[in-house]
Amino acid sequence: MSPAAANPNRRRSMSPFVAGVLALVVIAIVSYLGFTKAIPFQHHFTLHAVFQTSNNIKKGSPVRIAGVNVGKVASVSRIVNPDGSSAADVAMRINGNGLPIHRDATVAVRPRIFLEGNFFADLYPGTPSAPTVGDGYTLPVQQTSTPVQLDQILSALQSDTRTDLEKTLDNYSAALAGSGGRGFNLSTPYWKPAYQSTAQVSQALQGLDPSDLPNFLRYGATTAAAIDANPAQLQSLITDFNTTANSFAREQAALRAAIAELPRTLQAGIPALAALNRSFPPVRALVAVLRPAVRSSGPAIDALLPFIKATRRLVSPPELEGLVRDLRPTVPQLAQLNAAMVPLQEQVRAAASCQNNDILPLTQDKVTTDPTFVTTNPSQVGGNVALAEPVYQDQAKFLPGVNGESRSGDANGQSFRVLANSGNNFYKLGANSFFSTAAPLMGVNPPPPNARPPLNPNAPCENQQQPDLRTTEGAPPKQVNVATNSPSVLAATAKAQAVAVKWVADQLKLSKSPLKVSNIPITLAQIRSLHR
Repeated sequence: MSPAAANPNRRRSMSPFVAGVLALVVIAIVSYLGFTKAIPFQHHFTLHAVFQTSNNIKKGSPVRIAGVNVGKVASVSRIVNPDGSSAADVAMRINGNGLPIHRDATVAVRPRIFLEGNFFADLYPGTPSAPTVGDGYTLPVQQTSTPVQLDQILSALQSDTRTDLEKTLDNYSAALAGSGGRGFNLSTPYWKPAYQSTAQVSQALQGLDPSDLPNFLRYGATTAAAIDANPAQLQSLITDFNTTANSFAREQAALRAAIAELPRTLQAGIPALAALNRSFPPVRALVAVLRPAVRSSGPAIDALLPFIKATRRLVSPPELEGLVRDLRPTVPQLAQLNAAMVPLQEQVRAAASCQNNDILPLTQDKVTTDPTFVTTNPSQVGGNVALAEPVYQDQAKFLPGVNGESRSGDANGQSFRVLANSGNNFYKLGANSFFSTAAPLMGVNPPPPNARPPLNPNAPCENQQQPDLRTTEGAPPKQVNVATNSPSVLAATAKAQAVAVKWVADQLKLSKSPLKVSNIPITLAQIRSLHR
């Protein structure tokens, strides 16, 4: 009997093979954890970034946000762009403390020490207003940058470049010596407003959409490529600029005098620029208002294309030749008419100048020196208020009375109904005429002149002095009081009344009107009966 069979409660020991396998598994797990420092089967957030060059960044290089390690570079691979150029795709594994990453994030490769040799990926996660990105997102090359290598700086500073740089620094030192340095120090107070404006311009260059600035840079690259496509012409441009600079150098005295005038120019220009800056907000508002119209101009342009096409055929050489042939007899006559119109246009110009310089100011003038020449405005609160009115309003007040002519017309023409009355105050108008008023005249304004002013028909109206409406009240004409109840006046009145009654009766008879006319004055009772 074996010892195991003799003692059934004894625990069976592990075989050497199983123990060896377990030991190998434990060693493998410890080695994996020790070298990778990562938990297996755990999901990692991977962010890709495209660089123009990897710049010696390699797998395992740290990824930092604000100097704090948030991950490592997982891999670096080469990719080929559609235009055939090469780029580097850097895959970065980001820990949880580096999330979230936004769409406008940027990555820059930076050296860890001054003399290079060690690099890390400096990640800026983006702004919170931008949308976040998911695992595997790739940042384009426009959002990545690499440091300038020391050898690139040294290769740029060739012998001729160093010589030109030395000359530039020497001239800059000479410019700052003496009054140049003092002027530079005096210019420092103007830096703050200048940099504020520069910041506004830089902010405006970013555009309204995240794609505006990349598009601007892309179009700028296209422009630069077009310039670089003609190196010979570009070289001649630089050579010609050197010739221009030499021409300025030969005119140092004139250039020095022009620069001396620059402070006064700036003193006059700064207020102008300030006024221009104040005008920008209304311009922005105008642009905002015009933007819908500009956007809707596409259909209008599409609708105009057939018209433009037809117009192009209209101005084609065959059509123009026929038009010129038809206009050939007319053009000389138009030239003669143009020459003959010169005197007329001169008269039109003089008439327009007279209207603007003399007639229009006169119509806006007011008669304010004589209290008689005022009008009353019953709409004013508190009763009638005496207000002087402009001439153009006062001179049109007779028109409503003239308008009454249109309401009293027949086959014989238009007529006026005038209510006339006489008074006891008589004034002589001439040798055989006079007039009477119910109230005595207070005076004459304006008084009649002693003599007619001289008239020069050749003097232009535009050069005449504007009429002065200020006057001094003159004495009234000589008054003659007549007693209207005297026998002679009553007899003359009765005779005139009889003539008037006969004339009215004849007119009624001619018109076959049933109305009758009476020479007996109407009474108050008759007037009241007519009212009823």
